[in-house]
Amino acid sequence: MGAAGTSWIVVPAPFGAARLEARSGRLVRLSLFRDPGAAAAGVSGRPASRPAPAPLEAAAEQLAAYFAARRREFDLPVDPGGTPFQRRVWRALMEIPWGATRSYGEIARAIGRPGAARAVGAACGANPIAIVIPCHRAIGSDGALTGFAAGVDVKRFLLDLEQRGRKLF
Repeated sequence: MGAAGTSWIVVPAPFGAARLEARSGRLVRLSLFRDPGAAAAGVSGRPASRPAPAPLEAAAEQLAAYFAARRREFDLPVDPGGTPFQRRVWRALMEIPWGATRSYGEIARAIGRPGAARAVGAACGANPIAIVIPCHRAIGSDGALTGFAAGVDVKRFLLDLEQRGRKLF
């Protein structure tokens, strides 16, 4: 998973844990786990020392504020990698307002590829930086919550958190 030069930390999440990975001062991965013990398994690189490197510390603080419904947007340097198509999809995901959803088809149309709804779904599935690149806001055309790496129940939790949080602002 993590490559040479990658630092990582595991932070608590309301449904388990999140593993944050950074390389060269940029967040490269945010993975969600229901089992906190699994969050540190299979990671190469080095765990962050205390205090964590700046990008990991900032990401952990912003993620905690998001889970408390005190943060709607993230202000982090990210490097998700990906193909040009995936990066177009991920940029479109980042334009979906907090608490809102868009269908895969709507996202495909927004990036100028109206017939690419399935490819948009695949790009969402390949998103390495969950929540910051909000693939949980992508839904089926019928409103169904379709696949999510951490499970559809975590996707529902994140959408519910944002819907409840909308009422606080």
